[in-house]
Amino acid sequence: MIDPLQASLRIAGSGLEVQSKRVRIVSENLANAHSTGSVSGADPYIRKTISFESEMDRVSGANLVRVDRIDLDRSPFRTEHDPGHPAADADGYVKLPNVNVLVEMADMREANRSYEANLQVIRQTREMISMTIDLLRSAS
Repeated sequence: MIDPLQASLRIAGSGLEVQSKRVRIVSENLANAHSTGSVSGADPYIRKTISFESEMDRVSGANLVRVDRIDLDRSPFRTEHDPGHPAADADGYVKLPNVNVLVEMADMREANRSYEANLQVIRQTREMISMTIDLLRSAS
């Protein structure tokens, strides 16, 4: 097992990595919130979801987090009556993505806060390591 301070750096680093991937997925969902199919009856953009899992790091003995998988959300598409749209079906309805902008914004905010918390852990750990080195220097 490595030093607890180094283990905390590894844990926070894994948190930074997965939260940055989460932000990328949420950003992609937001960017495609209005992306419909290009032809009549075609499916629009399908919302992506991300799942995490805990993983034991054999070197540090710490539980790290990693991306388990990126899936497609199979909730139903919204529909809107717009007969002039190129993706409208025979009844004039267009399938819209199953992306809820409010849910995505809340998810983005949570991912951002988690990222910032992990970044703060890294800053404080680096400060503790620096203080330990300074103490060791002054003791010798």
